[in-house]
Amino acid sequence: MSGDHATGDTVGPLVRAVAEAFADDGPLARADPRHTRRPAQDELAERIAHTIEQRGALVAEAGTGIGKTYAYLVPLLLAGRRALVSTATKSLQDQLFLRDLPRLRQALAVPARIALLKGRASYLCRYRLLQAQVGAALPDRFAVRALARVSEWAPTTNTGDLAELAGLDERSPVIPIVTSTRENCGGSDCPEYGRCHVMHARREALAADIVVINHHLFFADLALREGGVAELLPTADVAVFDEAHQLVEAGVQFLGTQLATGAAQDAARDLLALGLQHARGLRPWAELQQRLDLASRDLRLACAGNIAHVTGVLKLGWDERARAGALVEPLEDLALALRAAAQAVADVAETSPDWPRLQQRCQELAALAERFCEEATPGTVRWIDLTPHQARLVQSPLDIRDAITEQRAAAPKAWIFTSATLGDDQSLDWFAKPAGLSDAATLRVASPFDYAAHARVWVPARFPLPNEPGHPAAVGALAARLAAVVGGRTFILTTTLRVLPLIAAALERAARDAGQDLELLVQGSEPRRRLLERYGDGRGRVLLGSASFWEGIDMPGDALQCVLIDKLPFPPPNDPLVVARVRRIRDAGGDPFAEFHLAEAAVSLKQGAGRLIRSETDRGLLVVTDPRLARQGYGRRLMAALPPMTPLADEAQALDWLAELSRQHP
Repeated sequence: MSGDHATGDTVGPLVRAVAEAFADDGPLARADPRHTRRPAQDELAERIAHTIEQRGALVAEAGTGIGKTYAYLVPLLLAGRRALVSTATKSLQDQLFLRDLPRLRQALAVPARIALLKGRASYLCRYRLLQAQVGAALPDRFAVRALARVSEWAPTTNTGDLAELAGLDERSPVIPIVTSTRENCGGSDCPEYGRCHVMHARREALAADIVVINHHLFFADLALREGGVAELLPTADVAVFDEAHQLVEAGVQFLGTQLATGAAQDAARDLLALGLQHARGLRPWAELQQRLDLASRDLRLACAGNIAHVTGVLKLGWDERARAGALVEPLEDLALALRAAAQAVADVAETSPDWPRLQQRCQELAALAERFCEEATPGTVRWIDLTPHQARLVQSPLDIRDAITEQRAAAPKAWIFTSATLGDDQSLDWFAKPAGLSDAATLRVASPFDYAAHARVWVPARFPLPNEPGHPAAVGALAARLAAVVGGRTFILTTTLRVLPLIAAALERAARDAGQDLELLVQGSEPRRRLLERYGDGRGRVLLGSASFWEGIDMPGDALQCVLIDKLPFPPPNDPLVVARVRRIRDAGGDPFAEFHLAEAAVSLKQGAGRLIRSETDRGLLVVTDPRLARQGYGRRLMAALPPMTPLADEAQALDWLAELSRQHP
């Protein structure tokens, strides 16, 4: 445990109350017989309480198993002050609101009012559901069934939160049809405004003592002043950001300017529907719609260039796409189509109250298209997010320091940022610098788990390098040998989606040749939640994933006994944000490899390795199939970032360790 803060101050009443709450005979112990005293949790909770009392700023890294959620919720509840709690994921939002806060509120006997606030896309829009039931064009029978489920659920829900609908795929095409956006919301003119779930959630949040939000909503609302947070933030005395390691990237995505071809296509679709409904024959609605839709598609094609197929989100550099003005003409065409649509709408505005909102949408999108024809603002970076269905043009700041600095200066309040991974040094600069928190107090509290006894780490020294053609096949073959010993119970984490099918094919082939019956669960074949459900107790199953599977997955017990990471997770060198950040460090006379690439890899490696040991009794093996970790000098820094697992020398020792685990948990 370490920190840069030494309190010579008098211990305040909140610090004392928090210490009493966590005591062996305190209210938490009385409410839960399983409650055990954790010195690391005590230290973290008391430092958070002190920060709240002083209205200071604290950056706290708390290792797995400390209980950081209770360490910040208990001080918040006992402080009796208005607070915002922001998380990176909706699932943690739901856990805090539905489980942790009610449980603690009852144990501490605190009459705090709590509320949950998400973005628009999480709430059913009654008006758009009615429209969808009448005339939505659905792509397949699965979407038809999904709409039927939403329709059946709609009259029974009090919140309209789509998370209540178990099994609804977050990728379902029905969701954007039955939810609203800032652009297509009718506001107070909507016939369902009085029963609007979004407005109800905002009213509940404004009346609450503790409001649980997420990072995306926080930054989106700072940029647009539309989601309710802008009203809440000035009135809060405390702001807590859990999963803070994702805060910078969330801010960069949402603080910038964005133009999505999908938004233009939505406007085109609404233009035709409203025109035929309210002003048929008054303007050439089909022609206007087709022109706008075609301009949107042409812009996406220009962004894609020679890329024919896309899975997920592909980030493209702006300069290579905009070279020689290749994007100017399609952007100008889109702007002209949007201006023409806006003019046609203005000409018939008196025929329906829906028209002014659509006119505003078209005008705003046209202005964005025109802005992207111009040079980028100094100090920002541009890129393109390409998906199978749309292109999103983004201009964003390189970090969030200006936004956070501005908010901290706006009104005195306590700011607390915590995560299991915030850097690989005592100062936590990896997070603190780009977040504008270099002046904040810092605390690092190590995990209480006995990693040396319960976990082993092996880096195969004689193994193909990641850039060699045989690397994916070697990873798959090794994974088959490891998984065979423990009967599945294995995660394979890759740094890119591209190698997933290669590793999966090699693993399947090796397992088949060895007569092993292993079920492979590969990212992209099903929704993430469904894959984790199918993984279950891990017996006979191997999960292969990238990106989102590196964190936020909790598999305690013997369901997961081996985690294999295919290579060191250095940031992709061609990523536009990476290029811009490296350029800034180099221009300032710094060392981009040490200050950026290594720091990013260390944090990501900690996140991936953190999937292995999730409780005091978990045992397992971490394998990193990248010889650079053992051969290169920088490998020492990366190994030091990992929990203190006992190293193994070769595959024989690795197989022996897994065999021992298998005997303990057959």
